[in-house]
Amino acid sequence: MLRRGVGKFLKALIRKVNAIHPDHQRIFKAAFRVAIFLILGKAAGALKEMAVAYRYGVSDAVDAYQFTMTMATWLPVTIVGVLGVVLIPVLVRLRRKGGVERDLFIRELQGWMLLVGVALALLTALAWPWVLQWLGSGLSVQVANMSTQLLVAFVPVTVFVLMAGISGARLRSHERHVNTLLDSVPAIATLAWVMLAVTTEQDVAPLLWGTLVGYAIQAVWLAWLAARADKGFWGSPRLSLQSPHWPELLSAAGIMLVGQVAMSFVGPLDQYTAANLGDNANATLGYASRLLSLLLGIGAVSVGRAALPVLADIQSRGDAVRARAMALKWSGLMLGAGAVAVAIAWVLAPWGVALLYERGAFTADNTQAVAEVLRWGLLQLPFYFGVLILVQLLASQNRYRVMAAIAVANFLLKAAMNAVLAPRMGVTGIMLATAAMYALSFTCYAVVALRRHEPPAPKEAA
Repeated sequence: MLRRGVGKFLKALIRKVNAIHPDHQRIFKAAFRVAIFLILGKAAGALKEMAVAYRYGVSDAVDAYQFTMTMATWLPVTIVGVLGVVLIPVLVRLRRKGGVERDLFIRELQGWMLLVGVALALLTALAWPWVLQWLGSGLSVQVANMSTQLLVAFVPVTVFVLMAGISGARLRSHERHVNTLLDSVPAIATLAWVMLAVTTEQDVAPLLWGTLVGYAIQAVWLAWLAARADKGFWGSPRLSLQSPHWPELLSAAGIMLVGQVAMSFVGPLDQYTAANLGDNANATLGYASRLLSLLLGIGAVSVGRAALPVLADIQSRGDAVRARAMALKWSGLMLGAGAVAVAIAWVLAPWGVALLYERGAFTADNTQAVAEVLRWGLLQLPFYFGVLILVQLLASQNRYRVMAAIAVANFLLKAAMNAVLAPRMGVTGIMLATAAMYALSFTCYAVVALRRHEPPAPKEAA
């Protein structure tokens, strides 16, 4: 009887799954793959953090590493974030066409991104003394010197990040998400260097070489996978603007860049705020933020990355009503999942911090400080989970002006809240300000998404 009952239950479950609309199934299956890749990637990142905590603890070296990584990569990461949104709809359409039109666009795209990457790398190297003077004024002389040493790695990383971003977008347009797994390559390389090197707490060389080699391997590996996805087409760089898709892309990217630059200042703003709170505030914030990113990535980024190619495909078929309905359902589901995650993670925060970090130079007092900051950071989870799918909806509808306006409003609120809360609450105030920012973001996107929108038919290139 028990076997028969279990069999009936499984059959009923299979029937319900099969009854789900194919587009929902596409998002679910892709999100599941991305989640698996994220779990593996975040596990590698967690091991790297454990190694750094063991070797360095909450020290000047970690302060320097966190500050340099945030400040040196924020602009290339911002550009990749913009391209990851505006490129997908274009690449999805070109995937259907293929041929010379697709090849020309990809070659020109890679040529200009390579040029931009080299220019940003030179600009970063030349401007770093002023970055330390203006934004790192609260850092000690020793931390500033370590940051300058680490710049040897982060200057070329600027180019690697941009080229890896283009390859990742090409893969996502094919609904292939292995780039999510390869995000862990820099962490794995850093982990290996930190654990194998014979060094002291003041030696940043393992962090430097692990970062540099890891990002280089990631960029080359992703380029190879993107070429395989495009049937062996590597796309040798070309500096021209002959593709008819450039006006559309540049217009969308210009609008999105305004909002994305505003949001990208959140990271440097937090680093600046923490640097002025005293020694090791940056390290405490960094440990809590990286642990928080495990939850953010696995829970929400998996669905967000999976949804955009599917929603863009539905929009290109002219079925805007279905795309909107799907996004709203997924957003509500993710909002509830985020609330449950907060309740569970709040209780487990001290245990999780101790499990990952408390060994070697990382003490029980460090665990208590990081866990407290992490708990306040958890408050952003429901809003972050819920808004990410709505971001993909508006991106698939090409509503970049609205997205840019919301992003600017988010940053203004974040800056004001940091100024008010951080002096009173310390690092926990920075996290609470982030939660308020995402609450505003979710509210704005929900209001916009709930209003019906009939986008114009997609433009076909001449």
